Amino acid sequence: MRAVRTVLGDLAPDRLGVCDAHDHLFLRIPALAGQELDDPAAAEGELAAFGALGGAAVAQWTPFGIGRRAAGLPALSRATGVHLVAATGLHQAAHYPPELLERLHKDGLADFFVAELTRGMLDGDDPDGPRGTARAGMIKVAGMFHGLDGHALRVLAAAAEAHHATGAPIGVHHEMGTAAVDVLGVLHGEWGVPADSILLGHLNRFPDPGVHRELAASGAFLAFDGPSRAHHATDWRTVECLVALAAAGHTGQLLLGGDTTTAGARALTGGGPGMPYLLRTLRPRLERELGGEAAEAVFVTNPARALSARWRDDP
Repeated sequence: MRAVRTVLGDLAPDRLGVCDAHDHLFLRIPALAGQELDDPAAAEGELAAFGALGGAAVAQWTPFGIGRRAAGLPALSRATGVHLVAATGLHQAAHYPPELLERLHKDGLADFFVAELTRGMLDGDDPDGPRGTARAGMIKVAGMFHGLDGHALRVLAAAAEAHHATGAPIGVHHEMGTAAVDVLGVLHGEWGVPADSILLGHLNRFPDPGVHRELAASGAFLAFDGPSRAHHATDWRTVECLVALAAAGHTGQLLLGGDTTTAGARALTGGGPGMPYLLRTLRPRLERELGGEAAEAVFVTNPARALSARWRDDP
């Protein structure tokens, strides 16, 4: 039986509800120094605002080692009533000290991911630190700009191994929306991860209809996230891409997320648009363009399928 693995336990997919399929409550990377997401009160306020608009679930794609605050996620979920799916995995090498990456690879990266998915996530960013009881519900990996470096290839291989051991879905950061075909070729083509266990992120940043159709033909989920950022494709291109993919028969593979990565992008404590924007602005636009049934698929049915798995026991 399929289930969504939340920080409070496994959940039947039909109980997930309206979902922000890719976002961040906590995040700390060198490239965004001074704009860290590290305020629990601000995270709770953002979640509560999302919940007040009908939001019921958020997938936090922050992986290990970049300030995900795994220990605090269960309390946030209880306080707001919003289901949280957390991530294990690794981002690009530039976000980590080299000695940490060397240690993780030496100790066995796939085993590390499996432990976080089945036994519980580490409470902090220290691989020798305490482990909490909240389990990760997905694996987060990352490509590079128009390609894959050695670190990305090693992480993709470990993620594939962990998927085969547990059934966990894999979410992919694509730098500026690029290299999605390369990533799919490695995860699905080379390592045999089923396409419907792969969530390809940031495709709104590279609005190429031909590439989108090629990716959709594989059966993978296509995530359009981070709306209303001036340095990315604008919302009208995002909606245009979603409409084109729906017309091509791929409504059942589309996901939307806010991808809030800086404190200034929060709705309540920054300049926005934040998590509420998805439901306040984008959902009505999708309903006008595609109809209520399609909008329900993008916000409810599709995330439930994409984030659920037939979980296997700890090997």
